Amino acid sequence: MTVLLLRLAGPMQAWGVRSRFTERRTELAPSKSGVIGMLAAAAGRRRTDPIEDLLSLRFGVRKDQPGTVIRDFHTARTLDGKAPMPLSSRYYLADAVFLAGIEGDCELLSGLDEALRHPVFPLYLGRRSCPPPHPLSLGLREADLLDALRSEPWQASEWFRRRQRSEQPFMAEVLVDQESVAVEERGDSYGVRDVPVSYDPRRRDYGFRNVERRMVPVGPAQGDPHDPMAALKEAIPCS
Repeated sequence: MTVLLLRLAGPMQAWGVRSRFTERRTELAPSKSGVIGMLAAAAGRRRTDPIEDLLSLRFGVRKDQPGTVIRDFHTARTLDGKAPMPLSSRYYLADAVFLAGIEGDCELLSGLDEALRHPVFPLYLGRRSCPPPHPLSLGLREADLLDALRSEPWQASEWFRRRQRSEQPFMAEVLVDQESVAVEERGDSYGVRDVPVSYDPRRRDYGFRNVERRMVPVGPAQGDPHDPMAALKEAIPCS
């Protein structure tokens, strides 16, 4: 199978699945509906255009740098400034880095890869105030989705790597469509309403998908390079 890999990073991200009214929450990882919407925007599709071919794609994400949830107490006024808009709380993920994988037809993914490099519409990480840095696409891999998410190098920022002072590799959480996991390897799963049946603002509709959770080691062990006994060891032969 072919997998398109994306590096989703930026100062802020917001992936809402259950947000309603004045509470605009964020999931702790990119949603399938959000990433499929970004691919559609890159290809120049409008909200009312068909997306059936995109719904055949399988999706998974790896949390290389989980980030921190922050809250923005949001105020706004009408365009003429005469009336206040409802107060709202908007939540974001700050300083997060994710590796997202999309598995499917090679020709379709090749076109989406090219579209991400030259997008028709502006792209954002779940919310319009969260633009992604470029390059967004890491290219295509010939592998199963779960294997691609296991084997790709760690995408975390350098400052986050330095904080991982452990003798063991960093363990990253992977959330993946259950249908992309071999039947004999499947475990417990949970359902989430995150399949974008329609983006049409007049009748937005989402279906359910089953998600499996795995923990995979990424990156080398980050042992503490500071050894206070090193100088003493060097001095002993000279005494």
